[in-house]
Amino acid sequence: MKISCLLIDDEPHALEVLRSYIASTPLLEVAGECHHALDALDFLQQKEIDLIFLDIQMPRLLGTDFIKTLKNPSKIIFTTAHKEYAIDGFELDAVDYLLKPISFERFLKTVNKVFNLTQKEEQSTQSVQINSERFLYLRADRKMVKVMVNEILYIEGLKDYLKVITTSQTIITKQTISAMEDMLPEEEFIRIHRSFIISLKKIDSFNQHSIFIKKMELPIGPLYRKLFLQKISIAYNH
Repeated sequence: MKISCLLIDDEPHALEVLRSYIASTPLLEVAGECHHALDALDFLQQKEIDLIFLDIQMPRLLGTDFIKTLKNPSKIIFTTAHKEYAIDGFELDAVDYLLKPISFERFLKTVNKVFNLTQKEEQSTQSVQINSERFLYLRADRKMVKVMVNEILYIEGLKDYLKVITTSQTIITKQTISAMEDMLPEEEFIRIHRSFIISLKKIDSFNQHSIFIKKMELPIGPLYRKLFLQKISIAYNH
């Protein structure tokens, strides 16, 4: 089932960029576009939307003021060229705040955050939490590749790229390791080095200086050692 998106922005180019990014992202679809907030009010009275990409500085009604008029707003991602609106955006419980011009990498990080929130909400309505169904979409070979979170062994940073090693494949994607770290569930993954993130569940063995996963020896950086040892102790004492 796709996540329906409403785009609200008075700039045609901004709408074009979002439309292009959404078209490249599976599970997202554009349900509507509005050039100002008043049009969006009429649209939302007729159709339910999962996610709103909302410009803040628009004619007649600011995006932040528009959200305050909604009783049960959808998930909101604010888009703006003005940094000073960031605090207002987060005070309104926005999922994220995208500063224009929006890069695809930054857009994808936000979308994965939306996917994680949606999955958690779906799981909270069920009596059993199905962790095995969590996934990410990563851009590789000019397409979006679905990666199951529970299949990831470890991730290696390679300058501007990442190598994501799973139980079935290796994916090279243009992404920063810090952005990837934010996308992954912190209870299951940990950064052990400037260049490595590992799955706690996939560790075969470890010592003070290295971790072994599927015959691969990965270094533990001195700055990450204390946190790793604390986290591994908590994980295996539960």
